[in-house]
Amino acid sequence: MLDRIRTVAKGWVGKALLALITIPFALFGIDSYLSGAGHNVAVAKVAGNNISVQEYDNALKNMRNRLQSEGKFDPAQLDGPEVKSLVLNQLINKQLLNDEIKQAKFAISDVQLATYITGMPEFQKDGKFSQELYDQTLAQNQLTPTKFEAGMRADMLVQQAQNGIARLGFISNARLDSAIKLANQQRVVTVAEIKTKDFVDQATVTPEEVKAYYEQHKSKLMVPEQVKLEFLSMSSVDFMRKVNVDDAEVKKYYDENASKFSGNEQRRASHILIGFGVSATAQQKQQAKAKATEILAAIKKNPNSFEALAIKNSQDPGSAVKGGDLGSFGRGAMVKPFEDAVFSMKVDQVSDLVESEFGYHIIKVTEIRGASTDFNSLKPQIKGDLMFQKAQEEFAKQAETFSNLVYEQSGSLQPAAKSYGGEVQKSDWLSRESGAKFFKNNQKIMGLIFSDEVLKDHRNTEAVEISPNNLVAARVLDYKPATPRSFDEVKAGIESLLKLEAAAKLAKSKGEAALQSLREGKEVAGIEWIPQVTIDRKTAQGLTELAMNLAFKTNVAKLPAYSGLADSKQGYLLVKVIKVEAAIPKEEDAQKLAKRELNAALAAEYLAAYKQSLREKAKVTVNEKILLGSTANN
Repeated sequence: MLDRIRTVAKGWVGKALLALITIPFALFGIDSYLSGAGHNVAVAKVAGNNISVQEYDNALKNMRNRLQSEGKFDPAQLDGPEVKSLVLNQLINKQLLNDEIKQAKFAISDVQLATYITGMPEFQKDGKFSQELYDQTLAQNQLTPTKFEAGMRADMLVQQAQNGIARLGFISNARLDSAIKLANQQRVVTVAEIKTKDFVDQATVTPEEVKAYYEQHKSKLMVPEQVKLEFLSMSSVDFMRKVNVDDAEVKKYYDENASKFSGNEQRRASHILIGFGVSATAQQKQQAKAKATEILAAIKKNPNSFEALAIKNSQDPGSAVKGGDLGSFGRGAMVKPFEDAVFSMKVDQVSDLVESEFGYHIIKVTEIRGASTDFNSLKPQIKGDLMFQKAQEEFAKQAETFSNLVYEQSGSLQPAAKSYGGEVQKSDWLSRESGAKFFKNNQKIMGLIFSDEVLKDHRNTEAVEISPNNLVAARVLDYKPATPRSFDEVKAGIESLLKLEAAAKLAKSKGEAALQSLREGKEVAGIEWIPQVTIDRKTAQGLTELAMNLAFKTNVAKLPAYSGLADSKQGYLLVKVIKVEAAIPKEEDAQKLAKRELNAALAAEYLAAYKQSLREKAKVTVNEKILLGSTANN
């Protein structure tokens, strides 16, 4: 079977297929398409194996594409060090697992591999493996047999290694029941806040303390470095004035895509059909037309006779008995000549003879509902769409030239501006933060602007896509380094900050004293408890996450039970647990689901511990400078 698969495979599964069929925990789909200086440098070393910048950049781009497809794409978040570290840790874990697989001599036989591939649902048709479907899928994704089989085998090896560890995450029924009780436990609670803001007036700060804080933190109280820029943008919108769409193009597009413009418009119509039969002779057609013409003349003399004439003469038995009424319908429901006539008429208008494959129709429109989708009403929209489409196509053609010019002519933006008729613009003073906002929250371009190559050597930045179909390149005109703020500038702010810190300490002190008294069974004046609520771990009833966590961490050996926690932003939080109720899902399916979730959570913990143990045994080093400076987020 494996040999048969090899004869038809055409390459590695494309990203769309990978998203469906790769086994969890394995990280594949990292193509090697980047080349050039610097990409073979190691961003991390794992027990003698290098993880290159190229591999890391591709993994980061894959994550961005996945998040974008899921509607979770946030460029600012993706540029953060947390996401970069997450992606790198996935690559490190993958390498550690691969090393462990080799050392432990895990193996997947050809038979196992063939059985797995032929059982994949993507290749099933009518419940069986379809060679034809398999061939088509592989061909569409430019598959090669070596990479496909190697990828599938690697996936299965990783899963094999992890399955053995995951099975260690077994929990007894008794412990499961106990855990389920805790997970579904309900607590009747109330909370109170001793707020920091209520102590601000009592807090005192001396001028000496303010001055001392300034001297200690002077290096952080800085006016950030700033630049003045000139920049050049190229957007698909820039090409709108350069493209032309004539009426013939608009009409052609409308006709070819009529189904897209059906909207919600519904029309109700009646008709009288005089048929001429299949394969009618010219004489038969002429006879039918003559009869239809006679009926049409009668209707024009007496429009109110339409219904009676339909009942008497129409050869459409389904509608004739209803006076010719066809009910309501949208576009695409009738044959084209009939539809074109109906959707071009007004209410109560009677058509001339309309010929279709069924015969001659006399049509009367009786009702119009919904938005109009006729050509004239949609013409401006279609023309605008076609113009934008052409502008996008022109943008795509010019983008590479634009990028090359700002790079090759790095001493000026004018050659690129002249090439496509753009205008070089200038900015006011911008810091990294304000500059990122100025350029549509794009961090990358500001990173380039403050690089040595651009800042000190006065070169253009590379062209950066700061938003879809919008490229920008910039160069520095002037620069101001970061400077310390004067004491007078920040004195008031420091005083407010120190007062808030002092007030927080007072609130904490009062909170801790109140908690001690409550635990001793004493009444505490001035504590305002909210009305008690019944909560479980999934239902907060309006409580904050901090209050929820504290409520379920409270020792309830003796009720009522109290606990407290200092919140530096708000003050001191007190929680009172009044009652505890154990609960187990009554439904059998719910109990089974809860047990599966707990077992899965335990298995995940074992796997996490396993991966951590591999990392502790191996020598892993990370080049933080390369990691944080990676340009994968372009």
